[in-house]
Amino acid sequence: MQRALTVAVLVGVAAPVMGTYLVQRRLALLGDGIGHVALTGVAMGWLASSAAGLSDRGALAVPGAVVASVIGAILVEVVRARGKTSGDIALALLFYGGIAGGVLLIGLAGGTTANLNAYLFGSIAAVSMLDVAMTVVLAAVVIGVGIGLRGPLFSLCHDEEFARSTGLPVRALNVLVAVMAALTVSVSMRVVGVLLVSAIMIVPVATAQLLTKSFRGTMASAMVLGVLFCVTGLTITYLYPLSPGATIVVLAIGVYAVVSIVRPLIGRPAPHGDPHLDVEDDVDVREAT
Repeated sequence: MQRALTVAVLVGVAAPVMGTYLVQRRLALLGDGIGHVALTGVAMGWLASSAAGLSDRGALAVPGAVVASVIGAILVEVVRARGKTSGDIALALLFYGGIAGGVLLIGLAGGTTANLNAYLFGSIAAVSMLDVAMTVVLAAVVIGVGIGLRGPLFSLCHDEEFARSTGLPVRALNVLVAVMAALTVSVSMRVVGVLLVSAIMIVPVATAQLLTKSFRGTMASAMVLGVLFCVTGLTITYLYPLSPGATIVVLAIGVYAVVSIVRPLIGRPAPHGDPHLDVEDDVDVREAT
């Protein structure tokens, strides 16, 4: 339970950081696509463990997911940037290819689809010390990049053409966002599973947008909400025999539904699509340029 709580807090903080950028860029489903590719990486890890003769065939599952998800995210960004196919088609290829590749490779590794269940739906209660160590490292990278480069990344997500005109390395930043999203998926996979991974990245951000006016405020609020959702959901499943990942996501969606109903009754903040930036966002843009 101590290890599970540690991972829950780290994921609750890290996932909404990159989720804020994905929502701003209207790429909310990118996490789902990368999550399916991560499933192929999990199977690749099993295959590598089997080839190496390791007793624990799942020992390389998370590293395999990291590698596969990063490669998949970069490929999507390259395809999108070159304009050879639309973004939704590229995501569809990730969805279908990721699931099919995972099922095929897990069979070659001597496993069955049942071995993928823990990664499909999450298994936070069974995390090992290695899982905790990897989560700490990956979460630190995601949070460091997401907050440390908030100015340039916000400028990119708010208006890519403006960012390009100010001299920002737009292509490199696009790839960076894709890679960080992939790492976020790898971090969150053990908590909610690849089928629900996008929810913990997006739902806290969507809820925070109903309560705040600025990009900076949204990110900070989403991080707090992410921790609350993950820790509360995990605590509930400690008391009752429920799926941790599903409980966390249902709790997050339930809070979003309540806030979306109550918020209009007391006055709603200006939408984030408003062309007039909040003063905090304007500071981010000026810092980036």
